[in-house]
Amino acid sequence: MWGKYLALGDSFSEGLSDPYPDGTYRGWADRTAEKLAISDSEFKYANLAVRGRKMNRIINEQIPLAMEMKPDLVTIAAGVNDALRRNWDPVNVIKLYEHGISQLRRSGAHVLVVAFGDPENRGQLAGVRERLRFLNHETIKLAAKYDCSVVDFWPERGFDHDLFWSDDRLHLSSIGHQFAAKAALHALGLADDSWRRPEIELPPDPNWAARRISDARWLKEHMAPWALRRLQGRSSGDHLQPKRPDFAPIGFNPESFNE
Repeated sequence: MWGKYLALGDSFSEGLSDPYPDGTYRGWADRTAEKLAISDSEFKYANLAVRGRKMNRIINEQIPLAMEMKPDLVTIAAGVNDALRRNWDPVNVIKLYEHGISQLRRSGAHVLVVAFGDPENRGQLAGVRERLRFLNHETIKLAAKYDCSVVDFWPERGFDHDLFWSDDRLHLSSIGHQFAAKAALHALGLADDSWRRPEIELPPDPNWAARRISDARWLKEHMAPWALRRLQGRSSGDHLQPKRPDFAPIGFNPESFNE
């Protein structure tokens, strides 16, 4: 159906925190590519997503490269890093997003956009919930306007459990990425909607003491470094290059077909 798939965006599409054995990241986009490659030996995949990227860099740096690369399928997920900043400018963010999506559609590529989920039930990012609600709403409107496929995580409660999230409480775990890939395939018409109701045995919730220990570790190992980078005007993606900047076959991974 598609021969050249390109993923754009930030850490979500880069694949944090879903490591390969060598320490690089896999993520839902890689997992989606692995599935798409089953029926086409000539299928190629590239990923320009870089952690920490805000909307302006995604649109002004990744979109021009995408236009040169001429993919026939593009996934794009963007905007959360903007919502986390004090200088959040929602009108400009959506204006940029529309500009990027419209260019991709005019190129003839099929586009799948990701509308991010509601943080309320997890307690993480609750302070920017209304920003994320706005981003979700406008993303869905853009998808309808430009006839894009869309994954809307906002109403879904299946990802609320800690099992689906990494220790930093911001990025999906390997299991979370597994089900996000299933969501993408469903949006593309290639899978059912069972991703909405993950059939997986959930571990018991930690007791009060274990939760407080976990909270303290999170503050020290994740929240404090993140806050320090914000104060210093740095990003986790500074000086990083995309992990798959050129189209290439995606390696066969037997495990992906048993998940």
